[in-house]
Amino acid sequence: MSQQLTVAFIVFAAVSAFTPGPNNVMLMSSGLNYGFRRSFQHMAGVTIGYAFLVIVFGFGLGAIFATYPLLQTILKYAGAIYLVWLAAVIAMSRPPDADAAAQGKPLSFFGAALFQWINVKGWVIAIVSVSAYAAIASYPWNMIILALIILVITMGSSLTWVLFGTALQSLVKSPRAVRIFNITMALLLIASLYPVLVEG
Repeated sequence: MSQQLTVAFIVFAAVSAFTPGPNNVMLMSSGLNYGFRRSFQHMAGVTIGYAFLVIVFGFGLGAIFATYPLLQTILKYAGAIYLVWLAAVIAMSRPPDADAAAQGKPLSFFGAALFQWINVKGWVIAIVSVSAYAAIASYPWNMIILALIILVITMGSSLTWVLFGTALQSLVKSPRAVRIFNITMALLLIASLYPVLVEG
């Protein structure tokens, strides 16, 4: 195993995982609105779902998209529509009081895991991971190692963003402040679509 390449991949994966994107915006919003415990299934879905996406790309899904580019285009726009819907749900979320927490539902494990398949930022990172860092080890161990590194780093990133959102519960107390926060998160989520849509 190339130690230098491994370190380079860990840095790449960490920067990619911890920077703002659709997953992180939704995780922070979930932490604020539902708290840490109820957001756990969302965190688990992102962590396991994304690692699974990376390993599937590594074992050949990227070749299918190269052969059938229309499929990638369909998924891209389906993902954009879903993100706009999620942004609307976040923008209309009620303050995290006991009644709202009881009525609201965070993203489920399967919902979060399936979201990775329409998260274009995730595709880009997965494609770069398996194409630029494949020499980390011999096949198929290289893909397994990449997926395991992604799993650990994504877990740390998910925990961080949910904890950040949960910490905001003590600061963002008034219904008006929560509404402003949720609308801001919704706008950031929509803004994350810009590079996807201008890509063509």
